[in-house]
Amino acid sequence: MTGAVTVCVILCVCAGMFPLYLWLLSPCCSRKEQMKPFEDVLIAHRGLFDNQSDAPENSMAAFRKALEAGFGIELDVQRTSDGKLVVFHDMNLKRMTGIDGRVTEHTYKELLEYSLGQSQEQIPLFSDVLRMVNGKVPLVIEIKVGVFYKATTEAIEKMLRSYQGVYCMECFNPFALAWYRKHNPSILRGQLSEDYSQEEIIRLPRITRFILTNMLLNFLARPDFISYNHKDKRKHSFRICRKLFKGKTAAWTIRSQRELEAARDMFDVFIFDSFLPENR
Repeated sequence: MTGAVTVCVILCVCAGMFPLYLWLLSPCCSRKEQMKPFEDVLIAHRGLFDNQSDAPENSMAAFRKALEAGFGIELDVQRTSDGKLVVFHDMNLKRMTGIDGRVTEHTYKELLEYSLGQSQEQIPLFSDVLRMVNGKVPLVIEIKVGVFYKATTEAIEKMLRSYQGVYCMECFNPFALAWYRKHNPSILRGQLSEDYSQEEIIRLPRITRFILTNMLLNFLARPDFISYNHKDKRKHSFRICRKLFKGKTAAWTIRSQRELEAARDMFDVFIFDSFLPENR
């Protein structure tokens, strides 16, 4: 085979693969009106928190402060070993409680023995947070799971059936979002992602990092929005979702006024912490 023929074959294969790539990547773009409540407010990441204060992240005090300031709220939900839904970000308790162990390995009663950061705040029940927010501001709820997502996702969906406020779901695991698409498709779904090639903490095979970075499992969940690390907004797949498909996007996590202004060209929803935005 000559060099010219080889090049021609490669070009034909690439041309054939591109439509498949777009099909795998494409988000759902038919529910933009439902996204407006999340665009009308800035979203306080884990509440309006300061981990050196009496209102640490994902605490009732931090959520109360966000409510009082009129911000939307982003929070993380996990399931304890006895089936309770609690609001906590890390899989391991160490950073926020000093206890080395996974949330999923503890009962809720055991978790009540630990305080958050330097405060007297405890890890809250998801139900208590919902009761306090009570529809006052939009909620961005992250399903905090690893490989095993079903039990947590099912429990969250069941609890939210009676909640009357505005909320959306997001998750790094596309299979959890696909579960939501199948069992409660009316709820807005957001695919969380970033440039996994730069992530040194998560030990994943290279092909898995490539698939997740480029959101090639979007065909499973057809997310209503892409929630992407704002520092990685130049990634081609993210830009295609935004520019070609005109999909809705959420930026995480904005940590200065400068970052907020710089993100406005590529994002519709802004999740922030560590500063008070000058404009909303």
